[in-house]
Amino acid sequence: MEPPKDQHTPEKSASEAPATVSSAYPPSGCCTNCGGPTISEPPPLASLPEMSPPPNYRPIRAPAINLPHNSQAIILSPVPHAEQVPIVSPPYHFECPVKRIHSPDDIRRFQESPSCKNFLGFVVSLSESICGHKVSDPCHVSPTVAAIVSILETLLQWIDEIPPVQMSSRYGNISFRSWHERLAEKGESLLLGFLPDEFKGSTVEIVPYFFDSFGNGSRIDYGTGHETNFAAWLYCLARMGIIKEEDYHGVVARVFVKYLELMRKLQMVYCLEPAGSHGVWGLDDYHFLPFIFGSSQLIDHKYMKPKSIHNDDILENFSSEYMYLSCIAFVKKVKKGLFAEHSPLLDDISGVPNWKKVNSGLLKMYKVEVLEKVPIMQHFLFGWLIKWYDSSSFLLSSF
Repeated sequence: MEPPKDQHTPEKSASEAPATVSSAYPPSGCCTNCGGPTISEPPPLASLPEMSPPPNYRPIRAPAINLPHNSQAIILSPVPHAEQVPIVSPPYHFECPVKRIHSPDDIRRFQESPSCKNFLGFVVSLSESICGHKVSDPCHVSPTVAAIVSILETLLQWIDEIPPVQMSSRYGNISFRSWHERLAEKGESLLLGFLPDEFKGSTVEIVPYFFDSFGNGSRIDYGTGHETNFAAWLYCLARMGIIKEEDYHGVVARVFVKYLELMRKLQMVYCLEPAGSHGVWGLDDYHFLPFIFGSSQLIDHKYMKPKSIHNDDILENFSSEYMYLSCIAFVKKVKKGLFAEHSPLLDDISGVPNWKKVNSGLLKMYKVEVLEKVPIMQHFLFGWLIKWYDSSSFLLSSF
């Protein structure tokens, strides 16, 4: 039976009172400032100003903040797999490659095509070929691999022959245009030196990929799109059977390492502007593939873990043997300040437990952040070796 309204109802004890008050408020009968006991009752909660709950603690650099903007697409994307490169057979129909990608619809069409699947599979095959190997480990060096390395060494010598001019601007030394003009003049003859006779006519198609592999002469810049052109040039050689599967290890350990050396020198001497740099949101202002190949090198390494990039002694002693460490050392050399501030994404990756996860994550990221980006892929070329499939030809190829 309910007590009369004028009859005093005994108060419940503190232990029996339901905990309906937010932890942002002090308990009843306590000082709102110090929390000590008080004689008078506190004012009713309704009279207190509206208080939001205490904010969650957010460190200066929270890992979730530093993921790429479309991190969900990267997470949901399947890990790319190695694919055997389809070798072309006569009759050959080499043609001057042209740009085909202009919109997100074109990107989607490219992603669904055999060309994208095979090219990305080629990159994965290169990554797997260097797994667990140091740069200096013995590998099969075919005459083709040796010839390409020799060409890259020639391009390195040109830098010494064409010194930079004195300029006040931070980026874009105009001497790079002279270097690039020499490449345009002599590039085809350099390639004809190692191409078999039956593939001499392929220069009309593969020279544009080669020419676009070293930056843009008018803008004096370089980025992951140019790097992708170099990989596409190697893929075209693989399509013709000039580069064989047994060459893949040498292609990475000899050719790509020499290419990276060349590009680093071009970037430093001629102050190439990063083309489409993501700033702190990217791995590197210029490159992506050496992080993929370099992380593959370190898979199952007995001592070096992803967090080892913070050890300067390891970087100093092993950067010449592992591309990933070489890239980290370069970033630390050219960027000042705390590593976690100027390269937060690389810093986050160092917290991944093992290199296998790093490698698979970077492969997915390369697909989403490079091969699915219109600003990058709008410059990509399509010819006979790397075909462009419109809707009708793609449907026909699937039967």
